[in-house]
Amino acid sequence: MLLRIFFILTLSHIALSQSNVTSLPGFHGDLPFNLETGYIGVGDSDEVQLFYYFIESESSPKDDPLLLWLTGGPGCSGLSAILYEIGPFTFNYENSTRGKPTLELNPYSWTKVANIIFLDAPVGTGFSYGETWEAYNTSDSLSAAQSYSFLRKWLVNHPQFLDNPLYVSGDSFSGMIVPIIVQEIYDGNDAGNEPQMNIKGYVLGNPLTDWNKDLNFRVPYAHRVSLLSDELYESAESSCGGNYMDVDPDNSSCVNLLKLVNECTEEIYLPHILEPKCSSISPKPNLLEWDRRILEENPENLLRTLPLLPEQWCQNYNYLYSYIWANDKDVQQALNVREGTITEWLRCNKSISYTYTYNYTSVVDFHRNLTNKACRVLIYSGDHDMVIPYIGTLDWIEALTLTVDTDWKPWFVEGQVAGFTEKLTNIKYWLTYTTIKGGGHTAPEYRPKQCLAMLSRWLAHFPL
Repeated sequence: MLLRIFFILTLSHIALSQSNVTSLPGFHGDLPFNLETGYIGVGDSDEVQLFYYFIESESSPKDDPLLLWLTGGPGCSGLSAILYEIGPFTFNYENSTRGKPTLELNPYSWTKVANIIFLDAPVGTGFSYGETWEAYNTSDSLSAAQSYSFLRKWLVNHPQFLDNPLYVSGDSFSGMIVPIIVQEIYDGNDAGNEPQMNIKGYVLGNPLTDWNKDLNFRVPYAHRVSLLSDELYESAESSCGGNYMDVDPDNSSCVNLLKLVNECTEEIYLPHILEPKCSSISPKPNLLEWDRRILEENPENLLRTLPLLPEQWCQNYNYLYSYIWANDKDVQQALNVREGTITEWLRCNKSISYTYTYNYTSVVDFHRNLTNKACRVLIYSGDHDMVIPYIGTLDWIEALTLTVDTDWKPWFVEGQVAGFTEKLTNIKYWLTYTTIKGGGHTAPEYRPKQCLAMLSRWLAHFPL
């Protein structure tokens, strides 16, 4: 106990800033929930300044779990998760204009049942920044270590949440980072690191886990959902030996068959195979299609061409409002963003890839190591997601060789099938896997009601 008190007193001088946000431009009146934003320095001499949004549970902050949330990318801001996935406010699209986005409450926010820290990580994401050029050089392992350091410092500064059940969570690319952080927390607790964290497990949605296998499963998934004929798929499987990612260029049969596969799938919107893949005239030469990558690189180009678009809704268009809103100086002032620390807020900063080292091709071994811990895990997949197909996620889960506790079965929301789930175990380790029926990449964007029901039941230790 004395050591714990000494540690907390020692770190009480941590260089950080935090502010309570009571109102936001575009939202009428005071916020009906508690929002705190701030920076915490990590790394040598705190040269990396990580920005966070902390939103208290709207139910019982002192009792409800604490979630650390990392959005995908790498380089996608926590604000994107707040606005489009699981946060308490989103855009009112009917009343928003390009010049004046307006906000409304999200009735399916995960803050209904949990306290959530949305972290802009790694450095260069959202409003996080480095104080030196060298600080922007990061990697999978370094990003995880800095997020772990952030969490330790945040809990020292918020000791009232030390006893809350802690879950590390995220989606998409964060599937590569979250298991590493969780392992560091367990190892840190075992080593006596202070503060001792009340880690209970982790939550991952549509997670990238193994670069080769996850992407390789796009072809079997395309066949499963009738984008490929039986004949084409069986020929490709035979000629390519089931390997569609690392293809021998001298295997002309495989190469030619994959060209036909690509012909069948290239106009499919991979984040949700039933949604339209929208097109517009692009200012980039020889490129006529809008996709998320182009939008993220240069969103203002789409703003200039929007009036020319046909009357067609696309998921991508919703993202425009975040660029407009988050780059408004009044918004940044309300969020207490340090002036001059970034040139432009991007929903997903793809330039991070130039200074980012992907030093893990797979994190399945981290999942496997954690099966020996007292740990609860929730993995969910939108079943219409072709970015990270659910059958690839099921494949690595099966490779953990866990014991089946509850067989595959449907689960329901308001009397309707919301997805299919199974429960697996190893002594004190419990893994719940579920699909979200009709969900895409990511599932809460398309099925918010079902995803809130999933989380609230799971956190309460109820069956889905």
